[in-house]
Amino acid sequence: MLADLEHLALAAGREVLAVYGTDFTVEQKADASSVTQADTRAEAVILDGLARLAPGVPVVAEEQVAAGHCPRATPLFFLVDPLDGTREFVSRNGEFTVNIALIEDSIPVLGVVYAPALGILYAGAAGHGAHKRTVGDELGAPQRIGVNTCDVSGVRAIASRSHADGQTGAWLDARPIASLCSAGSSLKFGLLAEGAADVYPRFGRTMEWDTAAGDAVLRAAGGGVVTLDGAPLRYGKDAPQDDAPYANPFFIAFGDRRVLDPAPARAG
Repeated sequence: MLADLEHLALAAGREVLAVYGTDFTVEQKADASSVTQADTRAEAVILDGLARLAPGVPVVAEEQVAAGHCPRATPLFFLVDPLDGTREFVSRNGEFTVNIALIEDSIPVLGVVYAPALGILYAGAAGHGAHKRTVGDELGAPQRIGVNTCDVSGVRAIASRSHADGQTGAWLDARPIASLCSAGSSLKFGLLAEGAADVYPRFGRTMEWDTAAGDAVLRAAGGGVVTLDGAPLRYGKDAPQDDAPYANPFFIAFGDRRVLDPAPARAG
């Protein structure tokens, strides 16, 4: 099914780019987040495709949830973000993605992250590894990717371009960070998966559809995503007691688990 999801993401990406090249309008949803025609057009393509590929498997999709259709999680379901990084889309910096993930027993087992403006696609499946493709006039051959076994004395961190906060800075200050760069959307997971960065701390609000596809790619590449208590990030949180359905807790995404440990205290 992974190849089918890749082609579905490419089709959704064409809808996104068709809007990207116009003088599009931006609307505000009830949660104050932005939405454009690109979100709704791409989601329609994905929903139609998933209905044909996997009839009967529920789909939790961002814009449908915003419109009031919020299905309960089942042991097997899809999570879809048709346009992750709407702020990046609106600012036209190219760092936005189409995200499609399959969740099985709370674990993301298939994922596709496609950045149509950058011509980059990441994909991964549990037990089968992860790969990266270039997308131009033709779809490039899959290039196998894997996380970096890092030098823990010089960690390369990556953070959200649009959601900086003090907690992230404090977490990074406690570790031997050699470099820090910013990126939008689920591209951060792809950079971890291909070994171009080592850790991505997120102390800000995210939803499951924001992270599931990138999480699947990263896990397939040998990395992981954990909550602040060290437990793997799980999916299908459809009825949390203190937040909206399908909201994530804070998390740390990593290539090499050793980057989670703080730097040892210096003597004297």
